[in-house]
Amino acid sequence: MTKIENHTLSSLRDALKNKDLSSTEATQAYLSRIENASSLNSFITLTADKALDMAKASDAKLTKGEGGDLEGIPLGIKDLFCTKDVLTTAGSHILDGFKPGYESSVTSNLFNDGAVMLGKLNLDEFAMGSSNETSFYGPVISPWRRNGDTTKITPGGSSGGSASAVSAALCAGATATDTGGSIRQPAAFTGTVGIKPTYGRCSRWGTVAFASSLDQAGPITRTVRDGAIMLKSMAGYDPKDSTSINQAVPDYEAVLGQSVKGLKIGIPKEYRIDGMPAKIEDLWSKGIEWLKDAGCEIVDISLPLTKYALPVYYIVAPAEASSNLARYDGVKYGFRADGDLPIDELYEQTRAQGFGDEVKRRIMIGTYVLSAGYYDAYYLRAQKVRKKIFDEFHDAFKAVDLILTPSAPSAAFGLGEKSGDPVSMYLNDIFTVTANLAGLPGMSVPAGLDEQGLPLGLQLIARPLDEETMLKGGYVLEKAANFKARPEDWWI
Repeated sequence: MTKIENHTLSSLRDALKNKDLSSTEATQAYLSRIENASSLNSFITLTADKALDMAKASDAKLTKGEGGDLEGIPLGIKDLFCTKDVLTTAGSHILDGFKPGYESSVTSNLFNDGAVMLGKLNLDEFAMGSSNETSFYGPVISPWRRNGDTTKITPGGSSGGSASAVSAALCAGATATDTGGSIRQPAAFTGTVGIKPTYGRCSRWGTVAFASSLDQAGPITRTVRDGAIMLKSMAGYDPKDSTSINQAVPDYEAVLGQSVKGLKIGIPKEYRIDGMPAKIEDLWSKGIEWLKDAGCEIVDISLPLTKYALPVYYIVAPAEASSNLARYDGVKYGFRADGDLPIDELYEQTRAQGFGDEVKRRIMIGTYVLSAGYYDAYYLRAQKVRKKIFDEFHDAFKAVDLILTPSAPSAAFGLGEKSGDPVSMYLNDIFTVTANLAGLPGMSVPAGLDEQGLPLGLQLIARPLDEETMLKGGYVLEKAANFKARPEDWWI
């Protein structure tokens, strides 16, 4: 029998359907690995009893030849998705003890298709971070290490728990969210596949909000096929979300392996930034050759507004965060400051004690840019530039079908190496934020290792709602790169 850590989501699906393995056996195997992986700190809450109950129910369906597309597949759920009667923290002290009485739309879709929930995954607090060091529950550790070095490495953020867990084979796949790169950057750092779909493709209902016009759910998986399978279940129209797109969800898996001959691939010159490691530049060149060998046409393009993407993002995202996080006051749920305090002081003390430093920093930035006298100078101007960035991509996609870039400007770095410099940390999202600002689908595919033995990824960006073309291209990159590297189980 194949060890659970050697199964991809798709191979596990086949094994369950063929009755080579039961969901209960798979779930128990993952739970055992999770218990032995406490040093990675990937999970905030383990739901072992619930998982085994769900697995038992799936086994009963599978025995009858019934079940959904993910029947019996054990997944990890990023702790930004509300899960009914299960602790949901968003990685923050201020949500201590919060157990929602409802289920998020994305997790409802997954569970309706038969997925099993192993537990809730760690993340940067309120998804604000690029290294998973801002969580109240401590940093997540990547299962990867530099060659000959035991330094603890970041799995990226904010979906660091998701990326670490998938890379370490603690689950068959994981949900994640992407506001400025929080699916694609962790995927690149951990040798996994990360997919951010078009804004509105996955419902945001029941997902703790960071920046509402940017947040989008997606999967982190071992392979492109696994990502396609998960995305099909996660996506779908939801009348409870006013930004949800009312359009049928395609069978993403069905397009994998289709020819990409004749597709035009855009290479934006502005993504060749100063100081980018030569290994990433070389990998980008390889990616171009792989797509050319598959019959694609390479087209040089220009996206000059790219240089404004990070400044725009770090105005818009904090502004929306300051508004969204105003609801956490210690009155109805979550953490409340001790003492018989007047109401305004209760709010003040609860928020001061409940939020971490990075969240406070972004709330203050957001409040500043929305304040009288600065709204027009910062927030309104940023929104106008954001529209121009979207228009620039719209024009580019008249000439090309996909855009190929690196996923991140470097390989994963050690914990603490950048956390003292917020600007340096924010620059990690330089290749990814544009897709969020324009609402475009993007994905990261593992494509190689740097000279220290750490994973590197390539990113594809597609037209709105054209995840199918993006997945076809991603599948070609995956096959050409033939990325087989796995981290050693040093943490067991």
